[in-house]
Amino acid sequence: MKKVLAFVLAAALLLGCAAMLSGCAGEEKTTLYVYNWGQYISEGEDDSLDVIAAFEEKYPNIQVKYSTFDSNESMYSKLSSGGITVDVIFPSDYMVARMIQENMLQELNFDNIPNFQGVDSSFKNMDFDPENQYSVPYTWGTVGIIYNSKYVDEADVTGWELLWNEKYQDKILMFDNSRDAFGIAQYLLGIDVNTTDLAQLQACADKLAQQKPVLQAYVMDQVFASMENEEAYIAPYYAGDYLMMADSNPDLKFFFPQDQGFNVFVDAMCIPTCAQEKEAAELFINFLCDPEISGRNMDYLGYSTPISAAKEFMDPELAANEYAYPSEETLKNASSFAYLPEEVSRQMESLFMQVRNG
Repeated sequence: MKKVLAFVLAAALLLGCAAMLSGCAGEEKTTLYVYNWGQYISEGEDDSLDVIAAFEEKYPNIQVKYSTFDSNESMYSKLSSGGITVDVIFPSDYMVARMIQENMLQELNFDNIPNFQGVDSSFKNMDFDPENQYSVPYTWGTVGIIYNSKYVDEADVTGWELLWNEKYQDKILMFDNSRDAFGIAQYLLGIDVNTTDLAQLQACADKLAQQKPVLQAYVMDQVFASMENEEAYIAPYYAGDYLMMADSNPDLKFFFPQDQGFNVFVDAMCIPTCAQEKEAAELFINFLCDPEISGRNMDYLGYSTPISAAKEFMDPELAANEYAYPSEETLKNASSFAYLPEEVSRQMESLFMQVRNG
C-alpha cells in the first residue's frame, strides 16, 4: 500500500509541477529579477523574516536575483534607457502613473494574485492606477523631518524652514531626488506640489539654491548611517525609515510639518514591459500580499501596510504607532504627488541638477 501511495503522490507531484511554478527536483530554475528600493524588504536580520528565502522555499524552482535603486527617477532612467531588464519593480504612485502613460508597464493577471482581495478598499482604484490594471500597493507612508534631539533645539522645530536654519550648517541633509526636494520647497512656499507652472518651479529652485550653503550633503539611503551615527542632525525622510533609525539611535525624533503640509505616498508592485517572467513575478507579488508575509515584512521595515489583516502579525506597538499610522487629524494637510507632464518633469529634474551641481 505504501508503494502504491508513493507512486500516486509522485505522479500528482509531477502533474502539479507541469501546471504551475511551484518547483520540482530536476527542473531548470526560473530566475526572477526584482528591483526594489534600498532597505525595503525584510532580509532575516534581528530574527526578522527573510522574505526572499521564504518565497524561494515555497517556490523552489524560482531563484530571486535582487537589486536596489535609491529613487524613482534613477529607476525610471535605468528602465527607460534599456539599461536593465527586471521582472518586478516598486515605483511610487506618481511614477506608476508616468510609466502607465509611457507604456512601460504590463497589465497584471489578477488570477495569479488572489491575495489582492485582502488589500484595503482605500488602496484600490487610486488616482495613479484608477482601474487597478498595472499595480498592487506594497506600502504606504509619509515624509517628515528627522532630527537629533541632543543637538537640535525643540524651539527650532517649527516646519520645513528648519532645513534652511544656519544654526545647523553642515549638519543638515537633503533628499537627492528632484520630486521630494521640490515638494519640500513647494510646501514651504505654499505652492501646489503638483503645479505645472514653470515660474513656480523656478521659485522652488531658487529656494533650494538658498538652502545649499547650509547642507552637508544630498542623500538617499546614506541618511541611515549619517543620522544614526550623529554625523548629521537634521534630515527630511520617510517615516518608516525613521522608525528603523530610531531603533539604533533613540535620540532621533520625527516631526510632521502639519500646518505647511507634507507628502503621503503609496509604493506599488508592478511588472515592467521588459519583464521576461511575468507569471513568476505575479506569484512574487501575491506572496508579498499574504497577510502574514506583509505583517512580518512591515514589522521589520516600519512602513505601513495597505492590508489591515497584516497587523495581526505585527508588534502591536508598531501597529498603533503614530508615525507609521498617523491620525486623520495629522493627515488633514497631507497630499500625494501626481503624474506631471513629461516636459514639466524634465524641467524639474533639470532645475534640481542645476541647484545640486551648480
